[in-house]
Amino acid sequence: MAKLRFTALEELLNRETKKVEGTRIPTSDYFGELVFDRPKMKKYLSKEAFEHVIEAVEKGTRIDRRMADQIALGMKAWAMENGATHYTHWFHPLTDGTAEKHDAFLTFGEFGSMVESFSGSLLVQQEPDASSFPSGGIRNTFEARGYTAWDVSSPAFIVGSTLCIPTIFVSYTGHALDYKFPLLKALHAVDKAAVEVCQYFDKNVTRVISNLGWEQEYFLVDEALFQSRPDLVLTGRTLMGHSSAKDQQLDDHYFSSIPERVIAFMEEFEIEAYRLGIPVKTRHNEVAPNQFEVAPIFEETNLANDHNQLVMDVMKRVARKHKFRVLFHEKPFKGINGSGKHNNWSLSTNTGVNLLSPGKNPKSNLQFLTFLVNVLKAVHDNQDILLGSIMSAGNSHRLGANEAPPSIISVFLGSQISAMLDELETRVPDKKMTPDEKTALKLDIGKIPEILLDNTDRNRTSPFAFTGNRFEFRAVGSSANCASAMIALNTAVANQLKVFKTEVDILIDKGAKKDEAIFQVIKEYITHSKNIRFDGDGYSEEWVKEAAKRGLINVSNVPEALKAYLSDKAKKLFSENGVFTEVELEARTEVELEKYTKKIQIEARVLGDLALNHIVPTAVRYMNTLIENVQGLKDIFGKESDYQELASDRLDLIKKISNHIQNIKNKTNDMVEARKVANKIDDMEKKAEMYDQKVRPYLEDIRYHIDKLELTVDNGIWPLPKYRELLFAR
Repeated sequence: MAKLRFTALEELLNRETKKVEGTRIPTSDYFGELVFDRPKMKKYLSKEAFEHVIEAVEKGTRIDRRMADQIALGMKAWAMENGATHYTHWFHPLTDGTAEKHDAFLTFGEFGSMVESFSGSLLVQQEPDASSFPSGGIRNTFEARGYTAWDVSSPAFIVGSTLCIPTIFVSYTGHALDYKFPLLKALHAVDKAAVEVCQYFDKNVTRVISNLGWEQEYFLVDEALFQSRPDLVLTGRTLMGHSSAKDQQLDDHYFSSIPERVIAFMEEFEIEAYRLGIPVKTRHNEVAPNQFEVAPIFEETNLANDHNQLVMDVMKRVARKHKFRVLFHEKPFKGINGSGKHNNWSLSTNTGVNLLSPGKNPKSNLQFLTFLVNVLKAVHDNQDILLGSIMSAGNSHRLGANEAPPSIISVFLGSQISAMLDELETRVPDKKMTPDEKTALKLDIGKIPEILLDNTDRNRTSPFAFTGNRFEFRAVGSSANCASAMIALNTAVANQLKVFKTEVDILIDKGAKKDEAIFQVIKEYITHSKNIRFDGDGYSEEWVKEAAKRGLINVSNVPEALKAYLSDKAKKLFSENGVFTEVELEARTEVELEKYTKKIQIEARVLGDLALNHIVPTAVRYMNTLIENVQGLKDIFGKESDYQELASDRLDLIKKISNHIQNIKNKTNDMVEARKVANKIDDMEKKAEMYDQKVRPYLEDIRYHIDKLELTVDNGIWPLPKYRELLFAR
């Protein structure tokens, strides 16, 4: 049966024989077939082992080692039936991807024979070499020991012939060396804090789940053209290139028909995603040429993040089969839209209630208001940390450009919800409410569903927008691990809910009714967080000035933004909520500063090489051709006045080209010297600042002159594919 299904899928992938016996195979027939999910666990595990796993997933209990052996046997049997020969602990180190070390199921049996084996100890914990992964100084390079531990809440899956087991990654001392471990702790923190607040409204709530729906934007580039651009190969973005005469100005690519070659790629990676249990749902052309988007159905945040990392890997592999390369860089092409990864975030209860969606009565709407306003206050009080969570070398090019939110964190609610909050701020008294006041207030909040029904517009310029039943964190970069933003957001909200619960309980202890206490605290929060609310144009200069008046943070400098994690406020926030220790927070910031520095260093080295070894020789060659032409005119016409008049345009061109060449050489040499100075600095914070302030500006300065030469030099000898080729090759 497995073989027949595999053959049917292969035929589905074949564009000439897409249909099997006249009917396309339904996605539901093979969705999740490569995932060790609950139905497969129920089939391959004993009842006792199955219930043990489910309890661990739903209640956070530990996996007993005896049960681990049973689970491992069942998992191995399923994996081998599906062609797996190896297993790996799959984790998210502090790099831009995932990591895995494959081991065969083989071990020695009796009399030197070989048998397949997979024990509970191998399933639950392993010890990969941690020496070469970023640690931020948590351990020395020569101290190689690190541990991966099974994340039972994220199901195992098969890629190729390897069983992949999602895991956390920690140092010998127990410090987190990955994204998953702190994410799990942040999700636990928001679960615990939100449940306590939900108890005001519904005693049946015992669990609150953080949900995530990511929207992944990306570019596709023809593989041959990609390989002809060393800057794309080595940095993921074009370090030079003049804009195409036509790019996105006609808005004709957005939501237009998907090119045939692209749809073939999309169909294949979607099939692979479905087999891996990734519920991708939406695909479409984005604004820029050769830019596209894929988005899934919402899932629990930890699983959604695993699926995002996995789908990016699947897309890269499938793209190569279709002679494409996928670009996840936030700004691969200057002058056109970059790519983001919008993180749609919400909270839901075990009773099936979305806490960011209004209900049918005043009680449920009071709960909605409680969580809405607490999120507002959490964002207001932690705007610097949220900005730091999404800042990177790549995203710094995108934030503030005319296709992405600015680096000023603000919240869009829509004029009607904002007006409702303003009214609540003025109407809710600071004293005991009269029966009439209670009735009027309940009537007002009873109208919330109707308000939201009419408040359907969206604000593309807002970094953090409310969109009806969720918040959309639009500022996250396309290459980022969603966990970074989700750790910051869920921790901030968890902390705020704890503060809210404390303040409400104090008022109740003083004699206030529960609803009155909740309304009173909400009113204070509405006033406190008012400055973070903005429904206008985030791109305007007026907003920059207004944000400054409001005291909002506006930092576009990456090292400066990252330093928010070193503040006393950040250390208190993360440590008191059990997400990061101070040591882990300092180490993580060190890693991010180092990543930023190295990326600018690589870009500078690549640009210097291209400038001196590709662009300058080409420009000199063309200039020599012009010089020969001018000399020929002189030989023919003789008189200086005659040939100078005829050759005046070429003489001007020679001067311009010579000037650009000289600027490129001088600025490249200056950039190299600035890099040498920066490289001697040991302090990573100061080193990052030096690269940002003294090295990075040369990238744009040198590019300016190269792009001018691109418009001047003979197209036939220009050494690199141009934007018109990169963006319109399909």
